[in-house]
Amino acid sequence: MSKYEVIRGLNKHISIFHVEDSRFAPYGKIIIGYDFQELQTYMKEMEIPQVHNVYIPSVSDMENTSVKERIQTAFYGEMPIQIGYCNGPSSTLNGLEYHKGSEINIAVTDMVLLLGKVQDIHDNSYDSTNVEAFFIPKGTAIELYSTTLHFAPCKVNEEGFKTIVILPAGTNEPLNQEIKKRTEEDKLLFMKNKWLIAHPESKQLASKGAYAGINGDNISIFHGKNKIKIK
Repeated sequence: MSKYEVIRGLNKHISIFHVEDSRFAPYGKIIIGYDFQELQTYMKEMEIPQVHNVYIPSVSDMENTSVKERIQTAFYGEMPIQIGYCNGPSSTLNGLEYHKGSEINIAVTDMVLLLGKVQDIHDNSYDSTNVEAFFIPKGTAIELYSTTLHFAPCKVNEEGFKTIVILPAGTNEPLNQEIKKRTEEDKLLFMKNKWLIAHPESKQLASKGAYAGINGDNISIFHGKNKIKIK
């Protein structure tokens, strides 16, 4: 039985689709034609924290690679980019974010992404029943469109997950100034090029001032040992 089939069997509370399923098409696409081995080799040395996720937006060693130049030139049309990573033990939704520009994820480990659509946010409210889950196998590179709601991956192994994250340069950095709230969307602007809507159960995001607008279950993905946490 494949890892995907095992994870599906452990998560009867939500349908988990394979990234190769056509259901993924509205959210993004699998990237082919690029060699990400330099970045994956670097990630072998990166540890997985066991308490909270760690996200580093920009890593000079990852950006001083030939693939960075190819991605920046061809994929992003010569717009400046940053390359970093997100590693951690998370297995719960907690929030959803979007950017004004595509994000590239390269799965260094197997993982599950919980995805939604910006179009389903109404008056800064989002129902988590709209979320769809996708299994991303180790080594797969994907583009997430700018209208795709996403957040940190969910682990499918006890040790956690690792993923490489490529974004337009400056994304997820602190804002230079407090933004005047002229529109409803302005209330979601959390960091540079990062609009975030949180689940009220996420104390960590609440403590940072994130807008709590997700209704419904704070979805968790179970991988075996954490199955006992199902309510």
